[in-house]
Amino acid sequence: MAKEEQAQQDSVTPTKQEKKGSFKKWLIIGVAGLVIIAGGVAGGVFYFKHASAGKESQKTEKAAPGALWALDPFIVNLADNTGERYLKVVMQLEVSGQDDPKALEEYKPKFRDCILDILSSKSYSELMDVNGKQRLRDDIGVKLNNLLSKGKIKRVYFTEFVIQ
Repeated sequence: MAKEEQAQQDSVTPTKQEKKGSFKKWLIIGVAGLVIIAGGVAGGVFYFKHASAGKESQKTEKAAPGALWALDPFIVNLADNTGERYLKVVMQLEVSGQDDPKALEEYKPKFRDCILDILSSKSYSELMDVNGKQRLRDDIGVKLNNLLSKGKIKRVYFTEFVIQ
């Protein structure tokens, strides 16, 4: 009877070899699973990195700045009652739609005349705050775009702005 009980226990409890084999099997399955997951993550990062790089290059192509065209300095008296204040402005124009900003040279006298009219019509109080300078940029851009037949002034940049 003791032999029968021992035989039943042996059949119920697995041997050490079976336990080791089972552990190795689960270890191999776990390592294989980790390799598959790591490969999936690496592939996803690689794929999405290149996809976003393509989108960024498209954005930079669309947002590429136009050619900059520098104008000579402007010095004008401001439209104050006292007439004692003057403004010195140096600006550059960002131009789009022109292959060569040098093609704008024919417009230079018209641009200077228009800009001088706009600048001399402004008062000290209009130009002292940031909003006033932004309105001045907008006014100049709109008036100059009306003079152009080809291309467009995208932005006006003040590289020097002095009121005295």
